[in-house]
Amino acid sequence: MSLGRDIDHWGTNPGDAIDAALKAIETALQDLLATDPAYWRAEQKKDLLERFEKLQAQQAALKLRVLASAGDIAEETGAKDASGWMRAELLVDKAMARSQIKLAAGMAKYVLVAAGLADGVVSLDKARVITKALDKIDTNPIASAEDLVLAEKLLVDYATRLTVNELRVVGKRILAEVDPARFEDAEAKALLAEEERAHQKTALRVWDNHDGTIGFEGVLPVSIGMRFKRLVEAYAQPRKQQLVGKGAPLPPWERLMGQGFARLLETVDPAALPRHGGDATTVNVVISLDELRKDLGIATLGYDETNGTTISAAEARRMACNATIIPWVLGGDGEVLDAGRGSRFFQPIQRKAMRLQQKCCQAEGCDMPPEWCDAHHLDPWAAGGKTNLKDGALLCPHHHRLAHNPAYTHERLPDGTIRFTRRP
Repeated sequence: MSLGRDIDHWGTNPGDAIDAALKAIETALQDLLATDPAYWRAEQKKDLLERFEKLQAQQAALKLRVLASAGDIAEETGAKDASGWMRAELLVDKAMARSQIKLAAGMAKYVLVAAGLADGVVSLDKARVITKALDKIDTNPIASAEDLVLAEKLLVDYATRLTVNELRVVGKRILAEVDPARFEDAEAKALLAEEERAHQKTALRVWDNHDGTIGFEGVLPVSIGMRFKRLVEAYAQPRKQQLVGKGAPLPPWERLMGQGFARLLETVDPAALPRHGGDATTVNVVISLDELRKDLGIATLGYDETNGTTISAAEARRMACNATIIPWVLGGDGEVLDAGRGSRFFQPIQRKAMRLQQKCCQAEGCDMPPEWCDAHHLDPWAAGGKTNLKDGALLCPHHHRLAHNPAYTHERLPDGTIRFTRRP
């Protein structure tokens, strides 16, 4: 006699109980979603968030248990595992589905981690971190089975007190806590090997997006990458503080960091850079005499359009205030009419004097501190202006761009501030 699919040997129907439990969960969630948290008390919100952290871990534990026993699903579909069915029916990317199945196998292997997840004291993200650390220990020829058990116990305990990132750091050196005498030297050697691999992975790729921007991506060793991050933050943070002080809305942090990176590059002293192309590191700008005379002229960064990129003449003039730049002015037939001089920075003593005199950005209504301003030539250097205090004004990066933007005019008022006006 054949038993129905959902009938077990004791004549009960577990499918009914599972369906009833799932419907109860769905009903409870619908009831909560029907309410508006804006009217909840703060204590109710905190209570829900705390309990949901635990419920999410328990839901993940149940899902992983089901995935660990999902071999019959794979059999029905003729697949290696249930990931194919998850891709087709649940629209889960196959790589993500296989990652979940792999974690389910880890939960079956690491009992304490699985129990922590089921109890809601270990989140899914922390369970991933722990199983990854334990898998590494499991393949370590020095570590024993007892070391693995103790490491699992320690990491589950740490998971109740640390964030995911903190737990990841601890997981890398957990063996040193298990047995310092045996593993500290091994940890040091592993760290040296990791750093060497990191240096081998160091890379940078730069490309022209042909929309006025340059794209880049790269990989840096941790020690250098953190220095890079701190340097960029040093230029991004003052911008954020200025906006906060004025009550202005903050742009995305990524944009602030991008602007900070741009400022970092603009303030690099060319004199401190190595020689490049047989000469001091400079920026060459090629421009025709006709373009130079236009308000909306076009220049080339580099020696020609094949090996360079085009920029506006206004941007070239702005760059001349802050970087060593060699302007090449060409006639109609391409002959060199003028091979200019490298621009001269305002010297440190001049900038100190300007800070004492001007206190902040000289644009009308702007109070950007002098440390974050450019020294701008009121009589443009590209037009033969001098680098002296009389013709110098501190401008923040925003107003410095406006000063070289042909869409704006600017005039110095009797009190020394500079007023910008958009051209009609």
